[in-house]
This record gives sequence, C-alpha cells and structure tokens, in this order.
Amino acid sequence: MEAQSSSTLLLSRKRRRDGSNGEAEEGERFGKIPRCTVGLRHPAPFADELEPADSKAYKRVSMEEAKRGTPPERPVRVYADGIFDLFHSGHARALMQAKCLFPNTHLIVGVCSDDLTHKYKGFTVMNEDERYDAIRHCRYVDEVVRNAPWTLTPEFLAKHRIDFVAHDDIPYSSAGSDDVYKHIKEAGMFAPTQRTEGISTSDVITRIVRDYDVYVRRNLQRGYTAKELNVSFINEKKYHLQERVDKVKKKVRDVEEKSKEFVQKVEEKSIDLIQKWEEKSREFIGNFLQMFGPEGALKHMLKEGRGRMLQAISPRQSPSSSPTREERSPSPTFRLPFFSKTSPPPSPPHHSGARGYLISEDDDDEDDEN
Repeated sequence: MEAQSSSTLLLSRKRRRDGSNGEAEEGERFGKIPRCTVGLRHPAPFADELEPADSKAYKRVSMEEAKRGTPPERPVRVYADGIFDLFHSGHARALMQAKCLFPNTHLIVGVCSDDLTHKYKGFTVMNEDERYDAIRHCRYVDEVVRNAPWTLTPEFLAKHRIDFVAHDDIPYSSAGSDDVYKHIKEAGMFAPTQRTEGISTSDVITRIVRDYDVYVRRNLQRGYTAKELNVSFINEKKYHLQERVDKVKKKVRDVEEKSKEFVQKVEEKSIDLIQKWEEKSREFIGNFLQMFGPEGALKHMLKEGRGRMLQAISPRQSPSSSPTREERSPSPTFRLPFFSKTSPPPSPPHHSGARGYLISEDDDDEDDEN
C-alpha cells in the first residue's frame, strides 16, 4: 500500500484551481510533493534466493481484475526484462511505469546474462554482475531474476507465477523472430509502456565514441596509464601535448577575459570622468556668462557705478528764472576753507584796523550792485 500511495502521488501531479467565474479548471502547474520517506532500506532480492512459492496452483488475474485492484496478499505480478547496460533514467522510467500499471503490483525484473547478450545483441560495457546489482538498487524493483531467458516460455511464466509482461510496444525483432513478445501479446498478457526519447544505452555509447579523444585525455589526466586505456606510446604523447596546448589556450583566454574586464572598467571610469567634466564645464561656463556676459552682473555693476560717478561730478542745473532778492531765502553762511569749526578765529593784524568779517552770498550780491 505504501508503494501504491507513492505511485499515485507521483502520477497525479495536476492541480485544480478556481477560475474567475468560480468554476474549477485543470491547471498545468505542478504542486510541491509533501516531504516523506518512501525509499526501501535494502536492495531487491534475487528470485533464486527467495523461499519457494505457495504450493497452491497459480491462477492468473485478468486485466479487469488487476485494474480494479487485488487484495494486499495477492498482488499483480508484473515481469519486465532487458539488458540494462549502463543503467540510466530511461531504464528507471520504464520500470516505474511497470510498477504503476496496477494499484497493487509486485514487479519482477529479469536481466539477461553476458553469454546471451553477447550472442544476440552485442558486447556490453558492464558485466552481468554489475547489471544485476544496478537493477537491485532501483526503488521500483521487488525481485530480480538473474540469467533471464531471451524468449519467455510458458514454463518460465508459470515458474515465477507471472500475470503480465511489461515492455514498450515497438516490435522487438531478435533470435530469428520479428517480435519476441508476439506470443505474449496473443495470450493477453502484454502490458505496454512508453520509451523515454533522447536517452538510451546506444546514445550514451555514441557520445563516448564521438568524443573519444576527450575521454582518453580525461582519464590520462586522472592517473590511468596508457596501457589500461589501450593507447599507444605515440598517441599518449600526442594527448599529453594536446593537454598542454589546451592549458596554454585556457590561460590565454583567461588573460583576454581579464583584459576585457580591465578595459571595460577603464572605459566606465573614463565615461564617468568625462560626464563629470562636462557637468563642471557647463556649470563654469554658466557662472562665467552670468558674471561677464552681455547681460551679466558685472555690466550692471559698471553701469550703476558709472551713473553714480556722473551724478557726483555733474553740476546742478540752474533754474530757468532766477528769483528776486526778496524771494530768495537767506543763504547759509559760508566760511573760507582756512576757517574751521575747530580752529579759533584768526586774531586781527596789528598794522591795520581791519576786522574779520563773515562773507555771505548776500554781501557778494551787494558788491555786484555797487
């Protein structure tokens, strides 16, 4: 039941959300998965290490019964086989689909031996023990069958009490047959799964072959010997030379990048300095024009000073008609420059009887009349 709940959680990711009109709509957004622990603590057991099955006669369940759900003590036994060389996410997704075919599933995975694989398919990167162990540690696997047959026989299906066989629906031609699962499909025991596009063991091997030099140099750099990599002496020296050339190129690229960063920083600083200089220049020119321009403050100051000077040195204008003596107001007394308020009046000279007198504008007028 724990596996059932986890598979239901993984498969049902769509969330329902309320629209603006109040109706529920299917959303494409994925919800976050609640934190839980569903992984197994031990690898899946091998089939030949398990206790013998129940002595009762085995009766297969139908597809309808399997989809409807079986009792906990009677899970649907699904079998999936393969080579599983360089175990990758495509393999894991196929096993996940097989595990999630029915609500209560016991997944049995068969792995072919090296002899059968090399005979019918070709050489593998991983040996059979490594491939067995990789499948044991997949979380969806409940049981592993070592040295699985290339073609499923009725005896093998009955021995492992298999209800359904899971595999992708593409015809698998091998061992002189157009489709090795043809008799399984005719018996109604076939449950199709979907392949994961873009990933396969052949794709991984193609990448390695395509970039062979890169991976050889990588392993030489990590300490593997040329003998371990089956590389000749000349190729070993060539790869070491390429490695040194690549290091020099990397250093040159680093220097170029640092130079570009330095030039960029200098340009940014120079642009800032030019902008500040332009701002200060505009401010200086504005202040200069405000002071010394045609309508500047200095011109107004000069005009004002000139007007004051002209006003100070220009004589007063006489009135057009001079008033008569009677109309004139008495003129204030005028003292000679050598008389001052602070100096005492000069004493009369002894040789003359003249006396000091005040000169006024009235006296001048009288003298003129006489």
